[in-house]
Amino acid sequence: MINLKQMELAQVLFDKLKQQYPEIELVEIVESGVYPDHLWVKIIMPEDEDRMIEMGEIAADISTDILVDYGYHITISSGTRLEKKAA
Repeated sequence: MINLKQMELAQVLFDKLKQQYPEIELVEIVESGVYPDHLWVKIIMPEDEDRMIEMGEIAADISTDILVDYGYHITISSGTRLEKKAA
C-alpha cells in the first residue's frame, strides 16, 4: 500500500520532470508488481527519443536523491492512457 509520503515524493518527481518536459502526462502512480516497496510513476513519455533519454537521466538523478534522503524506491515508467471509444 502506498503511504502519503511516497505519494507526495512520486508527485514531486513528476512535477520536476513536467517543468522541463511539458509534453509529458501523468498516467498513474502504482506499486511495482515485483517489488512491493518500489513505486512506478507511469507517464506518457516525450515522443522525441533524445528528449526521452535525457528525461530518463534526470529522473534517475531525482530518484536517487529520493532513495538516499527518504529510503523510497520511486522511478518512472512508460504508461499509456486508455481512451474510451465513442458510442
